[in-house]
Amino acid sequence: MTLVLVFTVATMSFAQKSEVKAMDKALKNSNFADAKSAASAAEALMGNMDDKTKAKFYFLKAKAYYANGGATDADIDEAILSLDKLKELESSIGKLRYTEEANQMKDGMLKSFLEKANKAIADKNYSEAAKRFEKIYRMSPKDTIYLYYAASSAVNGQDFDTSLKYYNDLKNLGYTGVKMNYYATNTETGVEEAFGDKSTRDFAVKTVKTHIKPKNEKTKSKRAEIVKNIALIYVSQGENEKALAAMSDARKENPKDLGLLLSEANVYLQMGNRDRFKNLMEEATKMDPNNAELQYNLGVLAAEAEDVEQARKYYEKAISIDPKYVDAYNNLAVVILQGEASIVEQMNNLGTSSADNIKYDELKEKRSGLYREAIPYLEKALELKNTNIDAAKTLMNIYSVLGETDNYKAMKARVDEIESSATGN
Repeated sequence: MTLVLVFTVATMSFAQKSEVKAMDKALKNSNFADAKSAASAAEALMGNMDDKTKAKFYFLKAKAYYANGGATDADIDEAILSLDKLKELESSIGKLRYTEEANQMKDGMLKSFLEKANKAIADKNYSEAAKRFEKIYRMSPKDTIYLYYAASSAVNGQDFDTSLKYYNDLKNLGYTGVKMNYYATNTETGVEEAFGDKSTRDFAVKTVKTHIKPKNEKTKSKRAEIVKNIALIYVSQGENEKALAAMSDARKENPKDLGLLLSEANVYLQMGNRDRFKNLMEEATKMDPNNAELQYNLGVLAAEAEDVEQARKYYEKAISIDPKYVDAYNNLAVVILQGEASIVEQMNNLGTSSADNIKYDELKEKRSGLYREAIPYLEKALELKNTNIDAAKTLMNIYSVLGETDNYKAMKARVDEIESSATGN
């Protein structure tokens, strides 16, 4: 009985080693299909493998399933899992026989995934980009930013279920995306340049002295954006309570975070609760009353909520804080001109009676009044940004309607000049 048992164990040991050798041989010939078949056969016998053979098996299996980058997503996942198991095994036994080769393979995979993700972004294939970024994150969990890229790509690809999963993962990880950027001014060009890290920047400033005026600048947190997107996805799915819960949790953690407050307001706007939206907007202005960008953004949100008067107040406030805020002038003109549509509709609905003719003239003058009210803001926007084609075209059309021929001709020439410069003609 004992001899039979020993013989059986020896046979099984030989069998699994034979399958591992078959994997190795198939891979040397780039026969990935045979290598996968041998891997499946060897895996059934793993219980009898020693650690050295297991390590080799995991490494070869990863190569077989990755197939030099030509594998399916499911097979690539299997390859990544095998590399993880190899690392765990060799770390536990203290022998790194295949770890170095595995790391080289991993680096190649990461480079390939990143190239494919960037190409997918360029091709607007956001679903593919999300998959690649997620794989990079899985292989390098410390590089959380790739999970953020995956979530953002999934949103752009309208894959909200996937993006929701990634965003919730980011939220639970406490990801903020905050990092320190390092700058210094080039002594020859006078241009401020960014550096990859502090030590490189300091070397340029203190040692070789090619740069001066070192500056550190911390990036803004992405947490408000993440929580906002989680909430908005829940809203789109009809999960309003989950949306508000997500915002509530975030606000409790960061009650003074203006970005989160604005995100919550946006969620209420998406839900159609304009009263709550308005209250939160007012709370935001009290939190930071002299922030021109905030006032401008509140104007945008108010305009989206079709609260024209409130939008005008916010844009005017933004201009009073920052008289050179070009977009505020543009949007203020747009808000003013929004009243034109209803006036034109009324004009078109009139008949031909004397009373209708009188009413028509009144409405025509009212429309002209809107144009004249918008002109100073458009002119200022064009003055501050002389390539502002939208402002120039709007002014050209207004002058045409008002019958101001000289102004129309001058603005038409301005439009032609801007368009010619843009095309390089």
